[in-house]
Amino acid sequence: MAALYVVSTPIGNLEDITIRAINVLLSSRVIACEDTRRAGLLLQELSKQNKNLDIKANEKRTFIRFDDRSEMNRVPEIIEILQKEQSVSLISDAGTPMLSDPGYLLISECKKRAIRVIPIPGSSAMLSAVVSSGLPANHILFLGFPPEKQASRIKIFTDLLLLQSTINTLKPTVIFYCAPHNLIETLKDLEIIFPTLHIVIARELTKIHETVWTGSIHDALTNASPAKGEIVLLFSL
Repeated sequence: MAALYVVSTPIGNLEDITIRAINVLLSSRVIACEDTRRAGLLLQELSKQNKNLDIKANEKRTFIRFDDRSEMNRVPEIIEILQKEQSVSLISDAGTPMLSDPGYLLISECKKRAIRVIPIPGSSAMLSAVVSSGLPANHILFLGFPPEKQASRIKIFTDLLLLQSTINTLKPTVIFYCAPHNLIETLKDLEIIFPTLHIVIARELTKIHETVWTGSIHDALTNASPAKGEIVLLFSL
């Protein structure tokens, strides 16, 4: 029976991929991915580094571009493939699909049509940031990327302030992904609503220049330098 495999890929260190994920990807006939070139290079590297594994690689592999712009148009094509009893693997550029990456529309459509969805778990920048942050992890609130527009960011932070007053017994750890070019402006807006907030900024997780910084939002802005790489911003309400 055909299935959609939702496969987590490394967020930086290639050694973080699971043997199960390697097996699924190398044997896949069809792979839906954000960047076909990047996915091709990943598969080449996995094949080269894991020749010792007894995996029958699929030599007729097809990559389907499946990014934010093409997701809606690609869903019918992928559903048709699945309905013809051909399994498909879904990956993002890094980490777990659907977490601030494409995947929701396709997975939702699979569920409506009783097509099996199989998760192949692995790396996630969000979870890696939480476990290295020192913040409570019993209750977490992942909000993806903050909006580009300042007014929309302020609205979200104001809503969090209201949430803090209504669920003060939960005290969730809030998690944002943050693009480097937006980090400073995001922190400035956050400081308007939470002036005494202590935050964690995790950068380049699992990579050579990995850092997990903890301190006040004021100190973060005072000592700010041009941001680079993937960033996760965390704080507890």
